Formats: sequence, structure tokens, C-alpha cells
Amino acid sequence: MEARLNVFGNAVAGQALKYFNSANKAVAGSTLPAATQELVKIRASQINGCGFCLDMHTKDAAEAGETAIRLSMVAAWREAKVFTEAERAALELAEQGTRIADAAGGVPDDVWANAAKHYDEDQLAALVSLIALINAYNRMNVILQQPAGDYRPGMFG
Repeated sequence: MEARLNVFGNAVAGQALKYFNSANKAVAGSTLPAATQELVKIRASQINGCGFCLDMHTKDAAEAGETAIRLSMVAAWREAKVFTEAERAALELAEQGTRIADAAGGVPDDVWANAAKHYDEDQLAALVSLIALINAYNRMNVILQQPAGDYRPGMFG
């Protein structure tokens, strides 16, 4: 399988990715826990069917010490006892933010309030930015049918 467009060889796509990556660095450098960041990226990528991002973020999370049990339970986080209440709030916000087109009125107030119980304003800003960014990455990769499976942790950084 080959991608429809080589994003790494195309100047316009490369420039867009450069800005996506710069925004991602701001989020990565925030106080939002790194494990939470990876869980959010994985959940949004599951919803969007982005194999490329799932390959990357599950491998990055495992490399950072995330357990196989938690990684395998992200899609069923509501029923899994392995996530903290803060992680659950972040995963719910990620789901609602990813499915925003399906939700009349956007993200419900109770979902926001629950996240706000667990994260300070800077962490919420990072979380919202992360949800927007992973959805942008997902959409680019899904539209272009970016192949998955060859990612090695650290290969882009």
C-alpha cells in the first residue's frame, strides 16, 4: 500500500506538518501528563480509524512504559478499571471533541466540567489543543491512506 500523496516529499504538506509539529511541541511541553497525552491520541485515532497514528502512538506509549493492558483497553475505557478518574475525563473529552460533528451543540457542559475538575486551565488548554491536533493528523493520514506498521519510536524526533 502506498499513500495517495507523499506528505514528506511535498513542500505544501511538509510546511503544514511543520506547523502541526510546532503546535504539538507546545502541548508536549505542557504539564498535561505524558501518559494522558498518549491515551488521548490513541483514542481519537481509534475513533477516526487512523492506522498510521495508532501505530505511532501505541508504540510511543509502550516505549514510555505504558502497559499492554492499558493500551489494549483504551477503546473500552468506560468498562476498564485501569484508568484514573482524570484519564477518564480526558478520554471522554477526547471522544466528544473528536465526534463534535455528531453532537448537536458540541461538547456537553458536563463533559467539560468533569475535565475541569481534574485539570488546571493550562492543562485544559493543552488537552483541547491536543484533541484538535490529533484530529488534524488523523484526517490528513486517513485522507491520504498513509500506510501503517513501519513506525519506530523516535524516528520523527
